[in-house]
Amino acid sequence: MRKLIIFAIVGFFAQLVDGSLGMAFGLTSSTLLLAYGVAPAIASASIHMSEIATTAASGMAHWKFGNVNKRMALLLMIPGSISAFIGAAFLSSIPGEAIRPYISSFLLLLGLYIFVRFLFWPSPSDDKHNAKPAASVRKRILLPLGATAGFFDAIGGGGWGPINTPVLLSGKEAVPREVIGTVDTSEFAVTLSATLGFVLFLGWENFDWQWVAAFVIGGVAAAPLAALLVKKLPSFLLGVLVGGFIILTNSYTLLTVFNQPGTVILGVCIFILATWIIGVIYSLKGKGTK
Repeated sequence: MRKLIIFAIVGFFAQLVDGSLGMAFGLTSSTLLLAYGVAPAIASASIHMSEIATTAASGMAHWKFGNVNKRMALLLMIPGSISAFIGAAFLSSIPGEAIRPYISSFLLLLGLYIFVRFLFWPSPSDDKHNAKPAASVRKRILLPLGATAGFFDAIGGGGWGPINTPVLLSGKEAVPREVIGTVDTSEFAVTLSATLGFVLFLGWENFDWQWVAAFVIGGVAAAPLAALLVKKLPSFLLGVLVGGFIILTNSYTLLTVFNQPGTVILGVCIFILATWIIGVIYSLKGKGTK
Protein backbone atom coordinates (compact mmCIF):
# COMPACT_ATOMS: atom_id res chain seq x y z
CA MET A 1 0.00 0.00 0.00
CA ARG A 2 2.83 2.41 0.85
CA LYS A 3 4.40 1.85 -2.57
CA LEU A 4 1.08 2.64 -4.29
CA ILE A 5 0.74 5.86 -2.30
CA ILE A 6 4.27 6.82 -3.37
CA PHE A 7 3.37 6.11 -7.00
CA ALA A 8 0.23 8.25 -6.71
CA ILE A 9 2.24 11.14 -5.25
CA VAL A 10 4.88 10.77 -7.96
CA GLY A 11 2.09 10.70 -10.57
CA PHE A 12 0.67 13.93 -9.17
CA PHE A 13 3.94 15.84 -9.25
CA ALA A 14 5.01 14.26 -12.54
CA GLN A 15 1.81 15.46 -14.21
CA LEU A 16 2.12 18.86 -12.55
CA VAL A 17 5.58 19.20 -14.09
CA ASP A 18 4.50 17.70 -17.42
CA GLY A 19 1.57 20.06 -17.76
CA SER A 20 3.84 23.01 -17.01
CA LEU A 21 6.92 22.05 -19.06
CA GLY A 22 5.34 19.93 -21.80
CA MET A 23 7.48 16.97 -20.70
CA ALA A 24 8.44 14.62 -17.87
CA PHE A 25 5.40 12.50 -16.82
CA GLY A 26 6.58 9.43 -18.70
CA LEU A 27 10.25 10.00 -17.93
CA THR A 28 9.67 10.46 -14.21
CA SER A 29 7.27 7.51 -13.91
CA SER A 30 9.41 5.19 -16.05
CA THR A 31 12.51 6.11 -14.05
CA LEU A 32 10.72 5.17 -10.82
CA LEU A 33 9.48 1.81 -12.13
CA LEU A 34 12.89 0.86 -13.56
CA ALA A 35 14.47 1.71 -10.22
CA TYR A 36 12.03 -0.77 -8.61
CA GLY A 37 13.28 -3.46 -11.03
CA VAL A 38 10.29 -3.51 -13.38
CA ALA A 39 11.01 -4.78 -16.91
CA PRO A 40 11.20 -1.90 -19.45
CA ALA A 41 8.33 -3.17 -21.63
CA ILE A 42 6.01 -3.65 -18.64
CA ALA A 43 7.00 -0.26 -17.21
CA SER A 44 6.33 1.52 -20.50
CA ALA A 45 3.08 -0.37 -21.05
CA SER A 46 1.75 0.45 -17.56
CA ILE A 47 2.75 4.11 -17.88
CA HIS A 48 1.10 4.48 -21.28
CA MET A 49 -2.06 2.83 -20.01
CA SER A 50 -2.22 5.35 -17.15
CA GLU A 51 -1.39 8.19 -19.55
CA ILE A 52 -4.60 7.57 -21.49
CA ALA A 53 -6.41 9.17 -18.57
CA THR A 54 -3.78 11.76 -17.65
CA THR A 55 -3.20 13.01 -21.21
CA ALA A 56 -6.95 13.20 -21.81
CA ALA A 57 -7.41 15.27 -18.65
CA SER A 58 -4.40 17.44 -19.48
CA GLY A 59 -5.49 17.94 -23.09
CA MET A 60 -9.01 18.98 -22.12
CA ALA A 61 -7.65 21.42 -19.54
CA HIS A 62 -5.20 22.98 -22.00
CA TRP A 63 -7.97 23.19 -24.61
CA LYS A 64 -10.23 24.95 -22.13
CA PHE A 65 -7.56 27.53 -21.31
CA GLY A 66 -6.78 28.16 -24.99
CA ASN A 67 -3.29 26.65 -25.00
CA VAL A 68 -3.70 24.42 -28.10
CA ASN A 69 -2.90 24.97 -31.80
CA LYS A 70 -5.04 22.45 -33.71
CA ARG A 71 -2.93 22.40 -36.89
CA MET A 72 0.30 21.67 -35.07
CA ALA A 73 -1.34 19.05 -32.84
CA LEU A 74 -2.69 17.18 -35.88
CA LEU A 75 0.63 17.22 -37.75
CA LEU A 76 2.42 15.86 -34.70
CA MET A 77 -0.04 13.20 -33.59
CA ILE A 78 -0.55 11.37 -36.92
CA PRO A 79 3.08 10.29 -37.52
CA GLY A 80 3.62 10.06 -33.76
CA SER A 81 0.81 7.56 -33.33
CA ILE A 82 2.12 5.34 -36.12
CA SER A 83 5.69 5.30 -34.84
CA ALA A 84 4.56 4.79 -31.22
CA PHE A 85 2.75 1.60 -32.25
CA ILE A 86 5.93 0.40 -34.00
CA GLY A 87 8.00 1.30 -30.93
CA ALA A 88 5.69 -0.70 -28.66
CA ALA A 89 6.00 -3.74 -30.93
CA PHE A 90 9.80 -3.38 -30.95
CA LEU A 91 10.12 -3.07 -27.16
CA SER A 92 7.73 -5.98 -26.53
CA SER A 93 9.92 -8.34 -28.56
CA ILE A 94 13.11 -7.74 -26.52
CA PRO A 95 13.91 -9.43 -23.15
CA GLY A 96 13.55 -6.97 -20.28
CA GLU A 97 16.93 -7.49 -18.65
CA ALA A 98 18.76 -7.23 -21.98
CA ILE A 99 17.37 -3.80 -22.79
CA ARG A 100 17.19 -2.35 -19.25
CA PRO A 101 20.64 -0.66 -19.32
CA TYR A 102 19.91 0.87 -22.74
CA ILE A 103 16.57 2.29 -21.62
CA SER A 104 18.12 3.68 -18.44
CA SER A 105 20.93 5.21 -20.50
CA PHE A 106 18.37 6.81 -22.82
CA LEU A 107 16.46 8.22 -19.85
CA LEU A 108 19.70 9.41 -18.27
CA LEU A 109 20.65 11.33 -21.41
CA LEU A 110 17.20 12.94 -21.55
CA GLY A 111 17.54 13.84 -17.87
CA LEU A 112 20.92 15.47 -18.53
CA TYR A 113 19.43 17.38 -21.43
CA ILE A 114 16.50 18.66 -19.37
CA PHE A 115 18.77 19.62 -16.46
CA VAL A 116 21.26 21.55 -18.61
CA ARG A 117 18.61 23.13 -20.81
CA PHE A 118 16.56 24.60 -17.97
CA LEU A 119 19.65 25.51 -15.94
CA PHE A 120 21.35 27.56 -18.65
CA TRP A 121 18.70 28.16 -21.33
CA PRO A 122 15.28 28.61 -19.70
CA SER A 123 12.21 29.00 -21.88
CA PRO A 124 11.51 32.43 -23.33
CA SER A 125 8.81 34.57 -21.78
CA ASP A 126 5.27 33.93 -22.89
CA ASP A 127 4.14 36.77 -25.17
CA LYS A 128 0.37 36.82 -25.43
CA HIS A 129 0.54 39.34 -28.27
CA ASN A 130 2.56 37.01 -30.47
CA ALA A 131 -0.30 35.08 -32.04
CA LYS A 132 1.25 32.98 -34.78
CA PRO A 133 4.14 30.81 -33.52
CA ALA A 134 2.79 27.41 -34.47
CA ALA A 135 1.61 28.49 -37.91
CA SER A 136 5.22 29.26 -38.82
CA VAL A 137 6.35 25.69 -38.12
CA ARG A 138 6.51 23.88 -41.46
CA LYS A 139 4.99 20.48 -42.15
CA ARG A 140 8.37 19.07 -43.19
CA ILE A 141 9.59 19.69 -39.63
CA LEU A 142 6.49 18.57 -37.72
CA LEU A 143 5.98 15.22 -39.49
CA PRO A 144 9.46 13.71 -38.88
CA LEU A 145 9.59 15.32 -35.44
CA GLY A 146 6.33 13.63 -34.42
CA ALA A 147 7.46 10.28 -35.86
CA THR A 148 10.77 10.36 -33.98
CA ALA A 149 9.21 11.44 -30.69
CA GLY A 150 6.47 8.80 -30.90
CA PHE A 151 8.91 5.92 -31.38
CA PHE A 152 11.21 6.93 -28.51
CA ASP A 153 8.23 7.67 -26.28
CA ALA A 154 7.07 4.06 -26.66
CA ILE A 155 10.45 2.40 -26.07
CA GLY A 156 11.50 4.71 -23.23
CA GLY A 157 8.21 5.13 -21.40
CA GLY A 158 8.64 8.84 -22.04
CA GLY A 159 10.07 11.05 -24.77
CA TRP A 160 7.17 12.75 -26.53
CA GLY A 161 7.59 15.97 -24.57
CA PRO A 162 11.40 16.06 -24.19
CA ILE A 163 11.86 15.65 -27.94
CA ASN A 164 9.01 17.81 -29.26
CA THR A 165 8.89 20.66 -26.78
CA PRO A 166 12.52 21.89 -26.99
CA VAL A 167 12.50 21.80 -30.80
CA LEU A 168 9.25 23.76 -31.02
CA LEU A 169 10.36 26.23 -28.35
CA SER A 170 13.56 26.93 -30.28
CA GLY A 171 11.59 28.93 -32.84
CA LYS A 172 12.05 32.69 -32.54
CA GLU A 173 8.31 33.29 -32.35
CA ALA A 174 7.48 30.37 -30.06
CA VAL A 175 4.91 30.97 -27.35
CA PRO A 176 5.69 28.48 -24.53
CA ARG A 177 2.08 28.34 -23.35
CA GLU A 178 0.84 27.24 -26.78
CA VAL A 179 3.71 24.85 -27.48
CA ILE A 180 3.30 23.09 -24.12
CA GLY A 181 -0.47 22.86 -24.45
CA THR A 182 -0.27 21.50 -28.00
CA VAL A 183 2.37 18.88 -27.17
CA ASP A 184 0.44 17.72 -24.11
CA THR A 185 -2.85 17.51 -26.03
CA SER A 186 -1.41 15.65 -29.04
CA GLU A 187 0.17 13.12 -26.69
CA PHE A 188 -3.24 11.54 -26.03
CA ALA A 189 -3.40 9.99 -29.52
CA VAL A 190 0.22 8.83 -29.31
CA THR A 191 -0.37 7.27 -25.90
CA LEU A 192 -3.49 5.48 -27.16
CA SER A 193 -1.59 4.03 -30.11
CA ALA A 194 1.36 2.88 -28.00
CA THR A 195 -0.98 1.28 -25.47
CA LEU A 196 -2.78 -0.60 -28.25
CA GLY A 197 0.59 -1.91 -29.40
CA PHE A 198 1.49 -3.11 -25.92
CA VAL A 199 -1.91 -4.78 -25.49
CA LEU A 200 -1.50 -6.68 -28.77
CA PHE A 201 2.14 -7.69 -28.31
CA LEU A 202 2.37 -8.07 -24.51
CA GLY A 203 -1.18 -8.99 -23.53
CA TRP A 204 -3.45 -7.59 -20.81
CA GLU A 205 -1.96 -9.87 -18.17
CA ASN A 206 1.39 -8.02 -18.23
CA PHE A 207 -0.10 -4.70 -17.13
CA ASP A 208 0.17 -3.95 -13.42
CA TRP A 209 -3.23 -2.42 -12.77
CA GLN A 210 -2.34 -1.20 -9.28
CA TRP A 211 0.49 0.92 -10.67
CA VAL A 212 -1.78 2.14 -13.45
CA ALA A 213 -4.46 3.16 -10.95
CA ALA A 214 -1.95 4.94 -8.71
CA PHE A 215 -0.48 6.99 -11.58
CA VAL A 216 -3.96 7.77 -12.92
CA ILE A 217 -5.22 9.07 -9.57
CA GLY A 218 -2.22 11.29 -9.03
CA GLY A 219 -1.92 12.44 -12.64
CA VAL A 220 -5.58 13.27 -13.24
CA ALA A 221 -5.72 15.24 -9.99
CA ALA A 222 -2.76 17.38 -11.11
CA ALA A 223 -3.72 17.92 -14.78
CA PRO A 224 -6.19 20.82 -14.39
CA LEU A 225 -3.92 22.54 -11.88
CA ALA A 226 -0.93 22.28 -14.23
CA ALA A 227 -2.85 23.74 -17.16
CA LEU A 228 -4.10 26.62 -15.01
CA LEU A 229 -0.66 27.41 -13.60
CA VAL A 230 1.32 26.96 -16.82
CA LYS A 231 1.76 30.73 -17.07
CA LYS A 232 2.65 31.12 -13.38
CA LEU A 233 4.99 28.28 -12.42
CA PRO A 234 8.76 28.85 -12.71
CA SER A 235 9.52 26.44 -15.55
CA PHE A 236 13.29 26.90 -15.17
CA LEU A 237 13.14 25.55 -11.61
CA LEU A 238 10.82 22.65 -12.46
CA GLY A 239 13.13 21.64 -15.30
CA VAL A 240 16.20 21.60 -13.04
CA LEU A 241 14.35 19.66 -10.34
CA VAL A 242 12.94 16.95 -12.61
CA GLY A 243 16.16 16.69 -14.62
CA GLY A 244 18.16 16.09 -11.46
CA PHE A 245 15.72 13.45 -10.26
CA ILE A 246 15.93 11.56 -13.56
CA ILE A 247 19.75 11.73 -13.58
CA LEU A 248 20.07 10.52 -9.99
CA THR A 249 17.62 7.62 -10.27
CA ASN A 250 18.81 6.28 -13.62
CA SER A 251 22.46 6.58 -12.61
CA TYR A 252 21.63 4.43 -9.58
CA THR A 253 19.83 1.92 -11.80
CA LEU A 254 22.79 1.65 -14.19
CA LEU A 255 25.32 1.27 -11.38
CA THR A 256 23.31 -1.55 -9.82
CA VAL A 257 22.76 -3.26 -13.18
CA PHE A 258 26.53 -3.35 -13.70
CA ASN A 259 27.10 -4.62 -10.13
CA GLN A 260 29.24 -1.72 -8.92
CA PRO A 261 30.43 -1.73 -5.27
CA GLY A 262 28.28 0.02 -2.72
CA THR A 263 30.96 2.63 -2.03
CA VAL A 264 31.08 3.57 -5.73
CA ILE A 265 27.29 3.82 -5.93
CA LEU A 266 27.18 5.98 -2.79
CA GLY A 267 29.97 8.26 -4.01
CA VAL A 268 28.38 8.79 -7.43
CA CYS A 269 24.95 9.45 -5.90
CA ILE A 270 26.39 11.97 -3.43
CA PHE A 271 28.19 13.77 -6.27
CA ILE A 272 25.02 13.91 -8.38
CA LEU A 273 22.95 15.07 -5.41
CA ALA A 274 25.44 17.84 -4.61
CA THR A 275 25.49 18.96 -8.25
CA TRP A 276 21.70 18.89 -8.29
CA ILE A 277 21.46 21.13 -5.21
CA ILE A 278 24.04 23.54 -6.63
CA GLY A 279 22.05 23.66 -9.88
CA VAL A 280 18.83 24.52 -8.04
CA ILE A 281 20.56 27.29 -6.08
CA TYR A 282 22.20 28.62 -9.24
CA SER A 283 18.91 28.69 -11.14
CA LEU A 284 17.13 30.50 -8.31
CA LYS A 285 19.94 33.02 -7.92
CA GLY A 286 20.19 33.64 -11.65
CA LYS A 287 16.45 34.18 -11.94
CA GLY A 288 16.46 36.53 -9.02
CA THR A 289 19.12 38.77 -10.55
CA LYS A 290 17.32 39.24 -13.88
